[in-house]
Amino acid sequence: MKKDEPYKAVGDARSASAQNASHNSSGVGEGSGKQAIEELRNEVLTPLQRDIEKLRDPVVLAAIMHTAATEKENTNRLLKTLIERLDERFGQVEARLEALERKPLAPQEPRPHAEKEVLLPAVDEEILKFVKEKRFASAEEVRRRFNYKGKNAASARLNRMFELGLLAKKQVGRAVMFSAKPT
Repeated sequence: MKKDEPYKAVGDARSASAQNASHNSSGVGEGSGKQAIEELRNEVLTPLQRDIEKLRDPVVLAAIMHTAATEKENTNRLLKTLIERLDERFGQVEARLEALERKPLAPQEPRPHAEKEVLLPAVDEEILKFVKEKRFASAEEVRRRFNYKGKNAASARLNRMFELGLLAKKQVGRAVMFSAKPT
């Protein structure tokens, strides 16, 4: 390229004589802008028009549709595999949860004697003393001795002491008998 020669882009369709003519006249030749626009239009629109023409061909459309259908099948197969794996994992988790729910709680170890000491209200201390003296007492006997209006209050107090490990209970006929545990 010579110093005086204007830059020519690769693939430029203008001939050298047309360039020289536009260059030699007063700066820019008449119609050179229109010519540049026309060349640009040809460069861009012509390939697009060819592609549009190809899309009108039924064989090309069939090939595109076949490719889309094949990709959809592959995607569905992949999703099915993923769902099966997730179902398998969820099954494993459910099985583990069921096993944990069925697993019995570890038996509680007996507490040392120092920890067994429980502070009781004065009424419960009296009931415990009464049961120890009698050896066996029912809720009805405790109700009479401590002037409760109903058997439920006496029964509740005796059951609470049973839960604390202070009393033992035994079913005797229809009555439940409480006895003091040895200390």
